[in-house]
Order: sequence, then C-alpha cells, then structure tokens
Amino acid sequence: MATEPLLIPSSRRKLSNPSILCPLPEDGEISIPIPSSPSSPSSLKDRLIFGAAASPSSRVTRSPLAPDEEPRLERDGEDVTFVRWPSAKSNLHRSRTAPAMSTINDVSDHADTDLPPPRRPSIISQAFIFLFLYLAVGVLVYTIQRTNFSAAETHPVVDALYFCIVTMCTIGYGDITPRTPAAKFFSITFVLVGFGFIDILLSGMVSYVLDLQESLLLGAVRKANQKSYIVDVKKGRMRIRLKVSLALGVVVLCIGVGTGVLRFVERLDWLDSFYLSVMSVTTVGYGDRAFKSMTGRLFASVWLLVSTLAVARAFLYLAEARVDKRHRMMAKWVLGRHMTVAEFLAADIDHNGYVTKSEFVIYKLKEMGKISEKDIMLICDKFDKLDTGNCGKITLSDLIEGHH
Repeated sequence: MATEPLLIPSSRRKLSNPSILCPLPEDGEISIPIPSSPSSPSSLKDRLIFGAAASPSSRVTRSPLAPDEEPRLERDGEDVTFVRWPSAKSNLHRSRTAPAMSTINDVSDHADTDLPPPRRPSIISQAFIFLFLYLAVGVLVYTIQRTNFSAAETHPVVDALYFCIVTMCTIGYGDITPRTPAAKFFSITFVLVGFGFIDILLSGMVSYVLDLQESLLLGAVRKANQKSYIVDVKKGRMRIRLKVSLALGVVVLCIGVGTGVLRFVERLDWLDSFYLSVMSVTTVGYGDRAFKSMTGRLFASVWLLVSTLAVARAFLYLAEARVDKRHRMMAKWVLGRHMTVAEFLAADIDHNGYVTKSEFVIYKLKEMGKISEKDIMLICDKFDKLDTGNCGKITLSDLIEGHH
C-alpha cells in the first residue's frame, strides 16, 4: 500500500528535520522513519525481524512522556519530533511490512516436527533381556541333554551356565565338549548366535554406559568451569590417554582377581593361576587348564563375561588412541605447509578466481580426511533444496516458502 507524506497541522510543532517524512498510520499505529543514511545489513535485518522500535542495533531511546509533551526520539544526535496520534496503544509498534514473528515461529515449529529426534532404545534393558533368554535356552538344552556332552560334572545348572559363558566368550577350554550330532548342531547354533548377536549387544551396552558416564563427567567439569586433567573440554570427551589407562587398569584388575581365585579355589600354584587367568581373559583357552570345581565354574560364569568385555574395550581404546594420534599428526602436517598454486586451484570450488574462508576450510578438512566428497555433495544437495530461489543464498522467504 502506497503511503503519502504526513501533513503537519499548524497547531502542531513542526519537525526539526523537514526532510524526514512519516507514512500515514494504520489503526492508530505510527511508523518509524527509515534513516536517511543507508543502514548496515545487520541493522536492516533487525528492523525486519524485530521492528524498528525493538531493534537491538537501533540507537533510538525512549523515555516516559508527560501528558503535555510530544513524542520525541533521539537518533544520531538529531532531535526528531513525531505527531501524537490519539490511541490507547503504545506509541511505537512494529511495522506492518516486517515478517510476522508468528510465521517465523510456525516455520521453526514445523522444522522441529518435520524430522523428530530419534529415540534411543533402552540398550541396557535389551542387553539384559536377550542375555537372560540366551542363557536360559542354553541352560535348559544342556540340562536336558547333558548326557550328550562329555564333562566332569559338578552341578547340572552350574555346568550348563559355565558352558554357555565359555561358548559365548569364544574361549573353548575343552573341558566340556559335545559328543552327539544333535549336541554339536546345538553348539554351532549357540556359538554363532552368542558371538554374532549377544556380544555385539553387550558391547553396545558397555559403550552406552561409558558414554553416559563421560557426558556426565564433562557436564560437571563445564559447570565447575575449571581446568581438568580428566576431561578435554574443547573436544568434549575424556582424554584418550586416561581412557586407555583406565581400561588397561580394569584388565589388570580382572587378571589379578582371577589369579587369586584360581590359587585359593582351584588350588593351582601361582604360575598356573596367573597363566590360566591370562589365557582366559584374552580368550585364548588352550585347554590344558580349566575350572573344575563348582565354586570355580560359578565364579567363571561372571568373571569371564566381565573380563572379556573389559579386554575388548581396552583394545578399542588403544585403536582409538592410535587413530587420534594419526589425525593430530595429519592436521599438523596439513596446516604447517604452504599453499601451492595447484592447491589454490583445487580449493577454488566455484572457480571465481579467489578462495573464500569457507572454501579454504572445506579444502583443509578434505586434506585431513575429516570430510569426504560424498559428504560435501550431500550437504550441497540439502542447500539446493532450501534455496528455492536459486540465488545461491538461503533467505528468510526461501525458508518460509519451503515449509508451506
């Protein structure tokens, strides 16, 4: 709607700057005149979103008005007087040409409900349920067909549980072995299911618990706002060397506990106890030594499960430390050398003769191996979908149009 200059009646005070013209108000509102000097992009953006009166970058000051005073604004040292319009509303309102905040909020709400955040399954409960079912089936089958297995029996349930854990952890002492074809077929199925499914689920459970503990520790350190030798706040994780040390400490603890139990429960000497403990924790299991007593097998049913998971986690942390060290060395090498002409041409993605900061960052990330060409293409495809105007920029109108 076109606006006409506001004609000031003779009974009113004239504007101190006659070059500033005000548009006619609508519904008792009054508009803020646009400054004669061109505004900065950030100032214009704030005016469009928040309105001229509420713009954070605007230097307009307001003060309470007396009944016999005219509305006055101070802008850039100038004294600008506006005409008071009889209205019960506030003197200053957002311009009607600005985008409605309700529309922007609708876009944001629509974006949130478009792709709801994935729900993380309760991996701990799943791991315990499937482990219980797995062991229950194994104990039931072994108890019913224990005559088809060759073993030095102690107690049917304890022997069955011990056999299931040894099979699932892929240790294979050889003290309990299947004899009949039916028992061998059951053992094949049991070890494939246990090794390929239960172990993965248990490893996921351990990873989830450790990640949760790490996030809680990181949150506590950030809240305390203190330097910590345990958590790397910049990277948002525990220090990799500390993680490796803790994992190796748990492995050593498991070996020590196993050695002590084998010495005093299985009545082995210290060397054989340490030997069997290491062979068990590392899932080697030569079979020349094994658990023979009921108490020892009951202990092994829990100890083997915990110790093998601890060893797997320690090896994973060692590999992570190795990869992290390699990434740091690669980043130091990439950022330490000078940029050649060939690299300049490769970094100039849009071939416009110069490299912007974003192009430089993308090129260096590709050199470090932190991002691939496939990842960049996926991000570019997402950008093209949001850029409905095909202008190379995502504007507010594109965002609103894309969600309608």
